[in-house]
Amino acid sequence: MNNIKKALLFFIFLVFVSQGYCSEFYNRKEGDYIIERFKFNDGNTIQNLKIHYVTIGDPKGKPVLVLHGTTGNGDSMLNDSFGHALFDKGMPLDAEKYFIILPDAIGTGQSSKPSDGLKGNFPHYDYTDMVNAQYLLLKKGLNIDHLELIIGNSMGGMNTWQWVTMYPNYMKAAIAMAATPAPMSSRNWIMRKMIINSIKDDSDWNNGFYSKQPEKFQTVYNYYDIATNGGDIAWQNNAYSTQKTEEILANKLKERTTMDANDFLYQWDAARNFDPTKELTKIKAFMLVINSEDDERNPPNTGLMEKALKDVVAAKYYLIPASDKTRGHGTTMNAELWIEELKIFLKELDNYY
Repeated sequence: MNNIKKALLFFIFLVFVSQGYCSEFYNRKEGDYIIERFKFNDGNTIQNLKIHYVTIGDPKGKPVLVLHGTTGNGDSMLNDSFGHALFDKGMPLDAEKYFIILPDAIGTGQSSKPSDGLKGNFPHYDYTDMVNAQYLLLKKGLNIDHLELIIGNSMGGMNTWQWVTMYPNYMKAAIAMAATPAPMSSRNWIMRKMIINSIKDDSDWNNGFYSKQPEKFQTVYNYYDIATNGGDIAWQNNAYSTQKTEEILANKLKERTTMDANDFLYQWDAARNFDPTKELTKIKAFMLVINSEDDERNPPNTGLMEKALKDVVAAKYYLIPASDKTRGHGTTMNAELWIEELKIFLKELDNYY
């Protein structure tokens, strides 16, 4: 067999495996919803805003909205530790009983974003815009009048807090993970600004109208990821000596995101005005709040969570203890660490209303 035939067979094999992986989820489908003349929070308008989405499960089942984190997309939630752990047959949110909707937020995945052509002229969206677009997708695009549950992680967790305050009658329950219902501030915002400024200060950025991708932010982002993700225990176990730390760091600094710099900047900047504190008394959904003890971006010792939850009518708070299994801000993407709490919550939900 010549090399060309071998390469062709290998390509066919990769396509087959890729398609097979997607088909593992029951009744997986995807589509685009176009919102005409979408008005952003800053007053700007886009003629046709595209929101891409994936659905799995029975369209007649109880609808569940799943929201991803910064730089992610809907598909990124369909992994082994989260998607399969929750949506497979027999799991708590079995896709044969639920209808799971996983949108790409504005500016991410295959939804409308700066790199589609507008570059620096793309409206500077925020989390309010993300939630409003998701609402239009569900209400008008998928004809869903009411959600059984919203579950979001990191940025998706913050979006969840906005959902339950902006549209308090639209969902029965909500699970906000790796997020704090408090102003975007302190180290969390300072570290995000480090990424944002590293792009804006690059001479190649040219106010978003660059001819080649700015590169300076790549190293800054790698340091940011180390500083705000992974967990102290896991990092110490892996980087247990100076030599080992240097080795890990050298490999980490070689990593490069393939994401467009504008897309990347806009995604981190979208959190700039997040602050649901004054709206928490509007919440009607039964809530489960899950954070981890070693979350670098949401440190529990600030007391912000306990303060906020005093204004929420019905909420359970589960703080995952730090351990060899936790990974700091990334902990909540491992459903094994909180799935028992979810099972209890779903049983209580049946008796709540």
